[in-house]
Amino acid sequence: MLFTFLAERYERRTVIITSNLLFSEWDRIFKDPMTTAAAIDRLIHHAIVLELTGKSIRVEQAQAELTAEAARPSTPNANPTELGSAPARTPNEPGSDDGG
Repeated sequence: MLFTFLAERYERRTVIITSNLLFSEWDRIFKDPMTTAAAIDRLIHHAIVLELTGKSIRVEQAQAELTAEAARPSTPNANPTELGSAPARTPNEPGSDDGG
């Protein structure tokens, strides 16, 4: 399906594709060496290819979140009132159902 899309748009419209695979690894996408070569050929003809290196921003953010979560103190025996429950009422307290 991707090959059909690239073939139909070839020299007609702009296409932007991002991938974490090198072109040499695209055989994992198409499974056929001829289709892979044809797709890459259409894609890079008249193309500007940008290769970005370095750490992924998403990986760095995920690691920062995990570190922050690990640094937070846990509350193993939380009090129900801390969880947003209404406090218990005593008899004869205004607003109780015992008529007081």
